Amino acid sequence: MANPAIELRNITKVFGSIVANKDVSLTVYKGEILSLLGENGSGKTTLMNMISGIYFPDAGQIFIDGQEVVIRSPKDAFDHKIGMIHQHFKLVDRFTAAENIVLGLKEKGKFNIKDVEKKVAEISARYGFEIDPSKKIYEMSVSEKQTVEIIKVLYRGANILILDEPTAVLTPQETEKLFAVIRNMREDGKAIIIITHKLHEVLAVSDKVAVLRKGEYIGTVETKDATESILTEMMVGKKISLNIERSEPKDAVDRLCVEHIDCVSRDGVRILKDISFTARAGEILGIAGIAGSGQRELLESIAGLQKLHSGSIIYHNPKTGAQENLRDKTPTQIRELGVRLSFVPEDRLGMGLVGNMDIIDNMMLRSYRKGKTMFLERKKPRTLAEKIIKDLEVVTPGATTPVRRLSGGNVQKVLVGREISSSPTVLMAAYPVRGLDINSSYLIYNLLNEQKENGAAVIFVGEDLDVLIELCDRILVLSSGCVTGIVDGRTADKNEIGLLMTKAEGGAAE
Repeated sequence: MANPAIELRNITKVFGSIVANKDVSLTVYKGEILSLLGENGSGKTTLMNMISGIYFPDAGQIFIDGQEVVIRSPKDAFDHKIGMIHQHFKLVDRFTAAENIVLGLKEKGKFNIKDVEKKVAEISARYGFEIDPSKKIYEMSVSEKQTVEIIKVLYRGANILILDEPTAVLTPQETEKLFAVIRNMREDGKAIIIITHKLHEVLAVSDKVAVLRKGEYIGTVETKDATESILTEMMVGKKISLNIERSEPKDAVDRLCVEHIDCVSRDGVRILKDISFTARAGEILGIAGIAGSGQRELLESIAGLQKLHSGSIIYHNPKTGAQENLRDKTPTQIRELGVRLSFVPEDRLGMGLVGNMDIIDNMMLRSYRKGKTMFLERKKPRTLAEKIIKDLEVVTPGATTPVRRLSGGNVQKVLVGREISSSPTVLMAAYPVRGLDINSSYLIYNLLNEQKENGAAVIFVGEDLDVLIELCDRILVLSSGCVTGIVDGRTADKNEIGLLMTKAEGGAAE
């Protein structure tokens, strides 16, 4: 009989009038990998934050190794051998891996970095990590930084590990390596909880799957008995079609021709190197790449937000038939040319929406220049706000709620809805489903497909390669600011794309 590592009994957490978790009871055993699933706002992260000491439950009990414990802080969680690896890493760039791993630890006697590096090497050998303890963080890839975070909690003796969206920014090859490490930790008797939205990964790595819906615990199923449709129905409470209907492109004419563009950062580093591709009307062009490969800078260059060092961006105007070079034009000039570049940025509240303004006012950000009088017209923006709330199932008390009060997933829906409503001829979407649950993600995929069928050229930057292959007509792969390949979405292979994502030099032909 397996021993419970951690047991939650009737855990409840309330924020004002919002019940984040209600009477949640959950058990994770030693030597077990449990995936925690749920839609946005279902209370997954809140629940894990209570285990890791960031929040304190309003009611309920937590038991570790059969003993009731009280966790009031992350230090308490560490004392009970609980370690959480967050989606956004908390590392000091200028320090080495070893220095980050022991940061904040009280050592007896004189501190010896060589002893630390030796212990890090032992942990790495035990579980199958690949890491150089003396390498500085700023020199590391995303997967190496994640490795440092995991070793950091193992160094502190963690037996219960919580990983929040651990594969969000990894290539398929890096994901496989991570899963091998996680399985080794399971064999060593660790209890591992993974929060993720990727159902195929849940089925590949976990022993059991626990599902939350609207803050309540729905149940736990053995992974061997689960399917994607069973898990989705548990999460959403109804059957959902998990098929992306990819139609054949119709009248696929060139809409945007990017030719040999270079972009240089303020400190003289080349971010984009000789990038060329064509986006066609009635087609979805996917962009794949490890985080920080130049995806953001590429879209910002087209949107007029990044200054280019060389090259051209030729827009084929469907109304006039004219060819316009968008290079060096401001975003406003680009819009006045009749170019409808709709841009869903990574930093939603930083670049896309104003947090203190309500949903209606955020709709008006797109149209206020058209106002002829000193008083702005609010009827159309209100109608649009209410339509987006209804169509995209935005969870909000109403259209006059400030955007900063919405959950991350609902902020995203407001932004994507507003951009799409402008009927663009070119729609650029950067990570529009990042952190969204499966139901919301499929709503967005269907919206992108609708835009494609309406004749827009859609450029979609995504993280999930399975989705890119299922949704996109062609996939452009970026690595270190270079195009390393353009592949057909219908015949593309996930591992082939993964290899292109880590290829050193570009210059691949279509």
